[in-house]
Amino acid sequence: MAAAATASLTKEVLPPTLDPTSEPPELFDGTTRLYISYICPYAQRTWITRNYKGLQEKIKLVPIDLDNKPAWYKEVYPANKVPSLEHNNEVKGESLDLIKYINKNFEGPELLPDDPAKQQFAEELLSYTDSFNKVMYTAMTSKGDVGDYVGAALDKLEDALLKFDDGPFFLGHFSLVDIAYAPFVERLQTFLKEVKNYDITEGRPNLILWIEELGKIDAYTHTKQDPQVLLARTKKRLGIE
Repeated sequence: MAAAATASLTKEVLPPTLDPTSEPPELFDGTTRLYISYICPYAQRTWITRNYKGLQEKIKLVPIDLDNKPAWYKEVYPANKVPSLEHNNEVKGESLDLIKYINKNFEGPELLPDDPAKQQFAEELLSYTDSFNKVMYTAMTSKGDVGDYVGAALDKLEDALLKFDDGPFFLGHFSLVDIAYAPFVERLQTFLKEVKNYDITEGRPNLILWIEELGKIDAYTHTKQDPQVLLARTKKRLGIE
């Protein structure tokens, strides 16, 4: 698994984002499609998983314009959000469910370990992602300085990175857990530094190393967008000047 993490991937030419003027795909024609947005962190989870497992030819990306969605997308996936996956004549959603589904149902490097202790820890950390994201959203939308609760949540990640000593990632080797957190930590780091003058890595050497090691994984870096573009979008969404 460690070797696959550093394997070089060819950066693919990304398809254009679809808006209301775009024709819908022919649903259930045998093509496996991953409906995403290039700027959505939830969709980024599934995109990273697809890339890491080497499924660029097996799973076609269908990027959706979140600000101007095609009307037909709601017929594809009634929840009308991304990500969703069209596979075996079904369309499924929810990013954490989808990364597990892609890992289990497609070929490529395994993204969950066989070790029972690591499996249990993986489930604990995956279950914590929603709570972590809620804490961070509160920090981003609150007035004034960053509260102690933010440090506590980040310290939980810092401590989790100490659990296993066979690699720099949450389970030692790169896994679905890293994929689940990476898009959100990426955005959080930029936002809190720029808006709150708060460095999430200060005093957290394991988090620093984790971010550095993520930067060596093409499956992840190929999904990253310009951080200043993401920051501007977040500030606009939150009504921050």
